[in-house]
Amino acid sequence: MTDKSQDLSRWVEKRLPIVSSFRREYVDFAMPKNLNYLWNFGAFATISLGMLLLSGIFLALNYSPTVSDAFSSIETMDRQVASGWLVRSIHMGGVSMLFAALYVHVARGLYYGSYKAPRELIWLTGLGLLLMVMITAFAGYILPWGQMSYWGATVVVNAFNTVPLIGKALTSWLMGGEGLGNAALHRIYVLHFLTAFSIIGVVALHIATLHVAGSNNPTGIDPESSDETVPFHPYYTSKDGLGLCFFLIVYAVIVFFAPDFLTLAENYVQANPLVTPQDITPEWYFAPFYAILRAVPSKLGGLILATGSIGVLFAVPWLDKSPVRSAKSRPLLRPALLMLFFSFMALGFAGMHPPAGGWLWLSRVAVFYWYLYFLILLPLQSRGETASSLGFAKEGRE
Repeated sequence: MTDKSQDLSRWVEKRLPIVSSFRREYVDFAMPKNLNYLWNFGAFATISLGMLLLSGIFLALNYSPTVSDAFSSIETMDRQVASGWLVRSIHMGGVSMLFAALYVHVARGLYYGSYKAPRELIWLTGLGLLLMVMITAFAGYILPWGQMSYWGATVVVNAFNTVPLIGKALTSWLMGGEGLGNAALHRIYVLHFLTAFSIIGVVALHIATLHVAGSNNPTGIDPESSDETVPFHPYYTSKDGLGLCFFLIVYAVIVFFAPDFLTLAENYVQANPLVTPQDITPEWYFAPFYAILRAVPSKLGGLILATGSIGVLFAVPWLDKSPVRSAKSRPLLRPALLMLFFSFMALGFAGMHPPAGGWLWLSRVAVFYWYLYFLILLPLQSRGETASSLGFAKEGRE
């Protein structure tokens, strides 16, 4: 580097310290030594989000947000636009990969107590990010205007219509009319595009809160000296890179060999408001919440339970008052937490089947346990853990 270029870089750095800030936050940033591969899933989610945004821009250029043209524009992309099938497969597969990464990311936070002080804002911004991704994904699911897209949206609209006093008026105002039509589809298209790029800002906020409070670790005990930390680069950039190789292999298998594996065949049929599908089945990542929605006969009750199942996660930092963070050091809580994860998976399976017989009762038992864990088991267990439990955690660290 010549003297003039060095002078220029110093001049820019003095006025806009981008390079030094990047080095401080993403190269020299101190990380605990003992992070396992579950900490890679944040990077997986970021890569999936980037792929979705890039592919989404291309798809938006070829999409027509009208009832008469939406389905045909998707067909045109798949069959006539150069590499359109590939970009759409990347987009569809990316949604599943993103949700898989986010669900594991949240489960890891629950298991290792990453929601506890001083990391409450990391947890809350992460849940806000999850909500925005769910809204964006649901809006995107409607856009192809296939049978499942239309009737899935109809189920949600009918559920919101049951909200007392404001339900029907609010739904009509949001949709631009009484039912799903051109106005509604256009608004959903704008919502999908707007929230997708708004997610970038929430991701930046989430990372900023992480860099202020620092990363949690499997023991749940913060490092006390520099000997217990390593710089982010090259230690965790290489670890994330190795994990990303396997993640992208799975992603590539879905894109090139099984692009339709996670999509229902009925959604390749154009929406027909006069023909109701025999069974309305959501995408797998919405299945747990769809099972909760159908777990009770009341539409309003199902809506309250479904929204509350996410809302209760926001209260976890205050429901769990134990001085111990990691479930590795909480032997009584650990099996209850593992049962919670199994309940979520059970809800997913139940949501993919008709709400009758064993599947209906499975969803009811699973949603009962979901609320039982967060509202009763977790608070009671945390009250029973005292300084002796914290001492147990410290022994485990040694």
